[in-house]
Amino acid sequence: MHIFDDLDRRLIAALREDGRAPVSKLAAILGVSRATVQTRLDRMMESGAILGFTVRFRQDYDTQAIRAIMMIQVAGRSTTAVIRQLRGMPELVSLHTTNGAWDLIAEIRAESLTDFDRVLREVRTIDGIENSETSMLLSTV
Repeated sequence: MHIFDDLDRRLIAALREDGRAPVSKLAAILGVSRATVQTRLDRMMESGAILGFTVRFRQDYDTQAIRAIMMIQVAGRSTTAVIRQLRGMPELVSLHTTNGAWDLIAEIRAESLTDFDRVLREVRTIDGIENSETSMLLSTV
């Protein structure tokens, strides 16, 4: 397991802002040498702390997409089975375990209200899901 120090955290924050930034730019931002940045990146990638680099899509760019957060309550010890089924749904763009009244939080993205309705029905029929509450995301501020 990789333990992050302040420089690692700052490097990850810079990568979140621009995952395509060249090592030289990252070094300038962080005030360290290119070799230091490259060594840190290599170490985090080799340890599995960094799984890869991706594109961040501007949320307001696709105004037709339906986005929502679904809080899910799971019955008894069925969390693993529920997670397995939820992971197979392409409309769930992220899935998180949590504490409190809800056991899981899923971020949903659908192309239309019809698709969104279908996803909600599919999730609610999964064995082990006792309750859910869904809130549509209207805008990102």
